[in-house]
Amino acid sequence: MKLSHDVLEALLLALPYHNDVINVPEPEPCMAQGVMLNLILLLIFCLSAVDSQFPRVCTTEAAFLTKSCCPLWKDKSPCGSLSGRGRCRNWLTFTGKEVLQNDDRLDWPRHYYENTCECHGNFSGFDCGDCKFGLHGEKCERKKEIVRRELRELTFLEQKRLFSYLALAKTTKSRDFVILSTGDRFHRQTYRFVDASLYDVFVWMHYYSMKAILRNSTFDPNKNFAHQGPVFPGWHRLNLLFLERQIQLMTGDEDFAIPYYDWRGEKNCSICTDDLLGTNDAQGVLNPYSHFSFWKAVCSGFNFPDEYCPLADLEQKMERLHRKPGATPYAPNLPSFQDVENILKLSNFDTPPFNETSLLSFRNALEGFLSPDGVTLRRSMHNLVHIYLGGTMSQIPISSNDPIFIFHHSFVDKIFETWITRYDASPTLYPDNSEVGHGPEDCATPYFPCYKNRDLIHKSMTFGYQYSSFPLK
Repeated sequence: MKLSHDVLEALLLALPYHNDVINVPEPEPCMAQGVMLNLILLLIFCLSAVDSQFPRVCTTEAAFLTKSCCPLWKDKSPCGSLSGRGRCRNWLTFTGKEVLQNDDRLDWPRHYYENTCECHGNFSGFDCGDCKFGLHGEKCERKKEIVRRELRELTFLEQKRLFSYLALAKTTKSRDFVILSTGDRFHRQTYRFVDASLYDVFVWMHYYSMKAILRNSTFDPNKNFAHQGPVFPGWHRLNLLFLERQIQLMTGDEDFAIPYYDWRGEKNCSICTDDLLGTNDAQGVLNPYSHFSFWKAVCSGFNFPDEYCPLADLEQKMERLHRKPGATPYAPNLPSFQDVENILKLSNFDTPPFNETSLLSFRNALEGFLSPDGVTLRRSMHNLVHIYLGGTMSQIPISSNDPIFIFHHSFVDKIFETWITRYDASPTLYPDNSEVGHGPEDCATPYFPCYKNRDLIHKSMTFGYQYSSFPLK
């Protein structure tokens, strides 16, 4: 019994969308059945293991066996090739890189997909059905530049709209992406895909990229694909752009922009009020009348290196958000105005050995392993804010569950943008290095299409946004 693509697509669309979990066995050939119900059940059962900010359409047995993620666009051609949007390209090349056994994120996404969409011109997306950041319209010819403003710069109605959008993102299941859950990274039979809200997909991308790298069957907790190296500012810039764009698409509001929280010189968390991010009690529990008091933290509770988000589908097992601003003696204060000015004096984007020990490195000082003086290795800047806020934010792998993460990182990106402008920086300043996943030509994990790490050193206007100059005293 052979079914056309259109019939298969119709059957899949007919499945109840509230089926939250797709169990992934070891790949086996699927046998067609004569009974429609059995066929539908088999279509669910035969989805195979692939992972990323995974396009749902690419989690089929055919995509896995052919190592191809080139979905059909509206014109019924792969990557919209008949409409000139893109083409399906084989990216398999010999890179000469160290071979890391077992780590599925290496040389992203070639562990799973050798063929993905290469989009032409202004088109983008895993199927070339979207536009590059900052572009809109059917032909992606309409430019729009949004302004990211300080959270307290927003009017009351703008703040309410922001929080309603975040609530919608937290409760709306993503129709395009699924997330990976495993009981054991060494055993593929434990892999399964789980439906998640749009916001939780965003959270999972950070969590997944931060998991320890697996080097020849040994975990290295000091290495990951989003931190402790040159990739840090660009990876988080892309992470915010993903969420911002998905909320624009979800709400139809092309003007939506992620605000920032300017924490320079603050004596306490001034946005931790019940009108904004929420107050908390001595145990760190958020006020039940605040916006995010009942949010659950996806991938919380179990932070073992050999698992990926094992309880992603069990909300009752997830922790609620917690926050304890200023409660730890290790971070009694937030960074100062002078701290920010000092790191902006560091003209080197990054320096050898391109990790948390790099000196005179703007990236390492911004990330916060290096003092703003450029020579003293101690917690500062980005890291210091995470520690100061405490609770969920201090658990870095799952920290993006707390929406204060996006406002904090938006300000980190503003500092990055100030540095880019001051030194007229370009992709040529991204250093050659041997850090796994941090090379200039490496694709940022786990994004579709491929965004090379070096290409994220551009002025923000390249991506369709800029920052306000909201002054704080």
